[in-house]
Amino acid sequence: MTAYIGKRLLAAIPVILGLSIIVFLVMKLIPGDPAQALLGAYATPENVERINRVLGLDRSWPEQYLIWVGNLLQGDFGRSYILNRPVLDEVLDRFAATLILAGASLLICSVLGILAGIVSAVRQFGWTDRIVTFFVLIGISMPAFFLGLVLILLFAVHWRLLPASGMYAVYGGGDLPDLLRHLILPAGTLAIVATGVVARLTRAAMLEVLRQDFIRTARAKGLSENAVIYRHAFRAALVSIIPVIGIQTGFVLGGAVYIETVFQWPGLGQMLVKAVSTRDLLLVQGGVLVAATLYVLVNLLADVAQAMLDPRLKA
Repeated sequence: MTAYIGKRLLAAIPVILGLSIIVFLVMKLIPGDPAQALLGAYATPENVERINRVLGLDRSWPEQYLIWVGNLLQGDFGRSYILNRPVLDEVLDRFAATLILAGASLLICSVLGILAGIVSAVRQFGWTDRIVTFFVLIGISMPAFFLGLVLILLFAVHWRLLPASGMYAVYGGGDLPDLLRHLILPAGTLAIVATGVVARLTRAAMLEVLRQDFIRTARAKGLSENAVIYRHAFRAALVSIIPVIGIQTGFVLGGAVYIETVFQWPGLGQMLVKAVSTRDLLLVQGGVLVAATLYVLVNLLADVAQAMLDPRLKA
């Protein structure tokens, strides 16, 4: 297993390197001049030239990329010229909020999606299966940002049960119950679509396993139906379910960009939207690279967990 983890870590290095190139090129291809966005009304040709020289934007793209990567290898993500603070400090401050939102959403979609998929597979073609499939299709089809606005309208405006935005109350609060109240709507919104995907693929994996010979053998031995479903079938299906949860991590992290904007959640997503609008290149590159690296590492953990359940995958 140690050798397998080592190989997976080595394979992740070119992936992260490729991501850094993509992030750098995408930011360079966005229309607009960072110096002009920074200077605003003071963007005279002389000032623009001076800012480009100070920030190194007057150099060729390969030179800028190599300088950026070289600084990254030394732990220097650069300095945000809009916020006037180190990029890494800002990203880490925002990353904690995004991690709370994404972690809660991933936990919700994993638990509910797996349970719904199991129930739907066990009750195939029954009313339970049809009801679960109906709600799963609605969840998958509905855009998350639109669903978020609907939930705000219902739970925050009409019924006034939950706060509509922020991470803590403006006046008072600041404790764990206050955080949980503010977390319910954004985490639930982000989890609904992912829950549908996990439920559908869990159902498919369970149906495939339930047709296997070892399941018929387990039933022939007189095991209870719960033991057959949860001790044998679910364990075998989990090998196919774990990669799905790893992939949904990417959806959750990507969805955090617009969900944090809708709910004014002070995380990486909200930071990236503002940084793109102000052309804060280093801040965008640092934030996206940290989120992408997290996604790669989560999928690495999913691969390791999958290999532990099925040692044949290590070959």
